[in-house]
Amino acid sequence: MNAYPFDMNVIETKLSKRDRILEAAAAILCQDGFAGASIDAVATRANVSRQTIYNHVGDKEGLFKAVIKELAERSTEHFFEMLEEFPDIDNSDDSLQSGLSAFGTRILYHMTHDKTARWLMRLVQNEGERYPELLSGWREYGPGRKNPALAAKFASLAHAGVIRREDPTLTARQFMALLTAEWRPETQLGHLPDEETCRAMAERGVRAFVAAYAIK
Repeated sequence: MNAYPFDMNVIETKLSKRDRILEAAAAILCQDGFAGASIDAVATRANVSRQTIYNHVGDKEGLFKAVIKELAERSTEHFFEMLEEFPDIDNSDDSLQSGLSAFGTRILYHMTHDKTARWLMRLVQNEGERYPELLSGWREYGPGRKNPALAAKFASLAHAGVIRREDPTLTARQFMALLTAEWRPETQLGHLPDEETCRAMAERGVRAFVAAYAIK
């Protein structure tokens, strides 16, 4: 599987220079890693000069931080769009299972097929341990905003008596862990599940969540 979702020798010129730089850098960083990426390679792919990159984002460290921040902001924006469709759920097990399964399917399919989500996940997985100081933008604009928003949804379910009252942040994390339990190893091996497979994975993950959290 390619390190990025599509091949391109030069980023489309209809994008602004900054956007072309960030798109090119994301692709190259995913392919070569922070250590292997170069300003020259990004400049060539984005069809700009080295000096243009320095003017917009600075050196390679600044470029990496800018890419992470941009991808995290895009990913968070998409997540909040999906969160607007968080289901209305009553006290029946069927409603909890079906509603969260539909929501979970959208999340898994998006994480699989959206280039922003794939790039961001790959960079965090590959570079997070080696360069944690470069991922401050991801922590601030990604989990820092997503986790509280999702936790609030589960807090509402607990307040309505649909699920057990637990720490809502922990509940949200466990929901995501169960949702991605099958999906994560598949994608790490290079497999891209289609929508039906994402639905089946979501249903099984949600079933485990319902078994643990639903009020009987």
